[in-house]
Amino acid sequence: MMHIAGLDIGGTKCAVSIGRLDELGTVSIIDKEQFPTPSSPSAALTAMMDLLEQLQRKQGVLVRAAGISCGGPLDSQSGKVHRPPNLPNWDAFDVVTPVRERFGIPVALQNDANACALAEWTWGAGRGTRNMIFLTFGTGMGAGLILDGKLYSGTNDMAGEVGHVRMEHDGPIGYGKAGSFEGFCSGGGIARLAAARAKKALMNGVTPLYCSSMDKMDEITTKKVGEAAQAGDVTALAVFHTVGVQLGRGLAMLVDILNPQRIVIGSIYGRQQAILEPIVQKTFHEEVLSYSAAVCDIVPAGLGENIGDYASLSVALHALKAKDRRKQMMPSMSEA
Repeated sequence: MMHIAGLDIGGTKCAVSIGRLDELGTVSIIDKEQFPTPSSPSAALTAMMDLLEQLQRKQGVLVRAAGISCGGPLDSQSGKVHRPPNLPNWDAFDVVTPVRERFGIPVALQNDANACALAEWTWGAGRGTRNMIFLTFGTGMGAGLILDGKLYSGTNDMAGEVGHVRMEHDGPIGYGKAGSFEGFCSGGGIARLAAARAKKALMNGVTPLYCSSMDKMDEITTKKVGEAAQAGDVTALAVFHTVGVQLGRGLAMLVDILNPQRIVIGSIYGRQQAILEPIVQKTFHEEVLSYSAAVCDIVPAGLGENIGDYASLSVALHALKAKDRRKQMMPSMSEA
């Protein structure tokens, strides 16, 4: 048995977890705790390291590696976080070196989409593939890319920012761009699209289930729109029809360019699969190259709502494997 640690840095909360790896490489989370993210990055990282020490003592184990998952932009090579939108004070802040020096173990950093991609590829719906795309489809829309059997992060860790692609000349704003993939296919984007549709419906004398009056616009959430759609509300279903069409178009674009075996979609897709899947599949097959589509499955995340708990642990395992590869590449003393 081997133990690894995961540190998840979010805009509202930080979490520390310890996972136990068995001889088959399957992980089970044996302990996890979280706390609200402090405004100071130094305070947050110190609190996470203190918590990791406490969890190790509590469980009577020592971790062999640690993985850190955080929103981008970041530099996975230097271990620095570069002012993510939800962490404005984290400007060129090194999160890797302090953890490595304190615990004396391999430590790696990845953005949250890449971390989730590694988790799904290792333990979830992407197992057994060499070419896989993971789409977050949660608060935002980002992609983690597994290409030719390894994580592809690009020249400066900006690969997979599919949410920035403009799908329409106008539409809900996401990733700072109106009509973007993230604008149509993210929690915030769906809420904004639903608000615009609700305003039009109310002006025409129709009251959506998710918004009873104009003064309730600020209370619209993706969860409320989803519940209304599941109850058969016409306006909510129209919102998800638009979302499904744009998601299908986005998937076709990714498949045409990258020719993956599988696309794994997180969060909202799994919750609303019954509504979205028929729309997504219809649009996808209208847009995509048939030869590429024939070898690609589109599935919800296998780790479901727990994917965030496994993401940082997968980065730790990735760091451990990278260390082992480096050791294997070093010449033996007899060859030196």
